[in-house]
Amino acid sequence: MPDHPPSPLPGLRGMDHVGLTVPDLAQAEAFFTEVLGCEVVTRFGPFRDDSGSFMQDVLDVDPRAVILTISLLRCGSGSNIELFQYEAPDQQRLAPRNSDIGAMHLAFYVDDIAAAAEQLRARGLRVFAGPLQITEGPAAGQSILYFRAPWGQQLELITYPQGMAYEAGAKTLLWSPRAPTH
Repeated sequence: MPDHPPSPLPGLRGMDHVGLTVPDLAQAEAFFTEVLGCEVVTRFGPFRDDSGSFMQDVLDVDPRAVILTISLLRCGSGSNIELFQYEAPDQQRLAPRNSDIGAMHLAFYVDDIAAAAEQLRARGLRVFAGPLQITEGPAAGQSILYFRAPWGQQLELITYPQGMAYEAGAKTLLWSPRAPTH
């Protein structure tokens, strides 16, 4: 074991995209474009290897798994989203809960969280309690709201127009869409 930790990845600039596997690509594209305002930029696929181990070697999935289509979306000024629709012999179809290992959610910054929450509810989406205003601790200044996409993916709306409490003494600020970064 080395005496010092290894160096960070050379040349790391930031997060390019988040990849999500969805059960129905057309439904997911419609949700991200019509509900959240993202834009489909490109699609490609399928990817498969009917006799070798490419899918297992590259993606650690069943060797007979097939990526039917990959769709890349641009969402405002944040990271891109990459949607995958797979078919695989061993595919699990349960959406993990936020507390499950490997679970994740996407958070979208909005300017008016109350209006956005009202619109989500009007569309019949499952919306949890809130918007919740955080008034104590380092995240004070945030308002958050969790909701689910039609296929069960947990998502979040967040806003902090005046910033968060941690910023007052922070050496490094988290990325934020509310102000340009240099």
